[in-house]
Amino acid sequence: MIKSNLKKFSIILMAATMFGSCDAVQNANNTQKGAVIGTTAGAVLGGVLGNNVGNKENSVLGAVIGGVVGGVAGGIIGKQMDKQAQKIEEEIPGAEVTRVGEGIDIVFDETSGVYFDTNKHNINTKSRTNLNKLVGIFKEYPDTNIIVEGHTDSSGDDAYNLELSKKRANAVTSYLISQGISKERLTTYFHGETLPKYDNATAEGRAKNRRVELGVLANEKMIEDAKSKVD
Repeated sequence: MIKSNLKKFSIILMAATMFGSCDAVQNANNTQKGAVIGTTAGAVLGGVLGNNVGNKENSVLGAVIGGVVGGVAGGIIGKQMDKQAQKIEEEIPGAEVTRVGEGIDIVFDETSGVYFDTNKHNINTKSRTNLNKLVGIFKEYPDTNIIVEGHTDSSGDDAYNLELSKKRANAVTSYLISQGISKERLTTYFHGETLPKYDNATAEGRAKNRRVELGVLANEKMIEDAKSKVD
């Protein structure tokens, strides 16, 4: 089952409660949540999400949440993202796949499908194999944009970590392009140690923070196609 991000959705639930629709969201699947968000809360709920989830400038979550369309069109987009997320999880079992709003958040750490040796940024053989699986899925769903984001743990010098995260994110982006993914679909961010998801005080947490994170969101064509089905 695709991992649920309870913290993110707790914000959705709180905002939905403000508009008298908590039960509808709690009982909805990811696709239905997209429609409920847009029809019950509209721009106000979009603002709540934008201010509380992924609020770091130039981040995967910020871009995914910022791209929420909402309404029935959002539900249509959500249905397509449900299918794509399920396929990613099936193809790359080690990936942490989370459906967020109308997009997908994919996290690869040192124990999963796309990772790097210590202080290295080259794409190793195992990572290449799994990236090839992603390429196939991205080609199957061409009407999406892809964000590649690099992170490190807190060990070492801040400036070094920032540069290493940049090199790792760029390495993934370059590989995707080399395999036929249009560069127009890709945006690359890098944050060094500044956006940890886990506790850097533990070895396990540091290993998980040495990660590459990908975001998948609808492009303009997907959005317009979804809106045309509503008209």
